[in-house]
Amino acid sequence: MIRVTVQVTNVSGERYWGYESQLPGQVQIAVNINVLGLEQKGELLAEAPFVFTVNYSPSIAQLSVKGRARVDAEKSEISKMLEEHKQNKPPPTPVIQAVSSIAMAEAILMSRSLGIPPPLPPIGGSPEQQMQTAPKKQESRYTT
Repeated sequence: MIRVTVQVTNVSGERYWGYESQLPGQVQIAVNINVLGLEQKGELLAEAPFVFTVNYSPSIAQLSVKGRARVDAEKSEISKMLEEHKQNKPPPTPVIQAVSSIAMAEAILMSRSLGIPPPLPPIGGSPEQQMQTAPKKQESRYTT
C-alpha cells in the first residue's frame, strides 16, 4: 500500500492587476503540476519534489506552491516507481492526487487573499449547457 505525505516548503502569489481596475469578465486559468524527480530515501521511502503553478490569462496573477511528496510503500513498490521514473513514465497516480489536492487548497486560499478567481472549474455543467440556459451570461474558462 502506498502512503503519500505532502510537505509544502514554499507558497507565493502575486497579483499583477491593479485593485482599482475591475478584473476582466473572462479569465483563463492554467494549472500545472511538475514532479521534478523521484529519489530513494530508504528501502521503504522515496521523495519527489514538486512545483504547482497557477497562471491566469490575461495576466492578472500567478500562484506557486513548492514542496515534496514523501512516499511510504513496500520495497517492491518503491523499486517499481524508481524504475518507471528512470523510463520517464509519469509519477504514480496517488502521488499526483496527493500533491494536487494539497497544493490546490493552498492556491485557493492564496487566490482569496489576493482577490482573484480561484483555480477551480466553473460550476454548473459543461460550457454548452451554460450557454443554453443563460446565453447572455459570460462564462469563465478553466484549462489544464
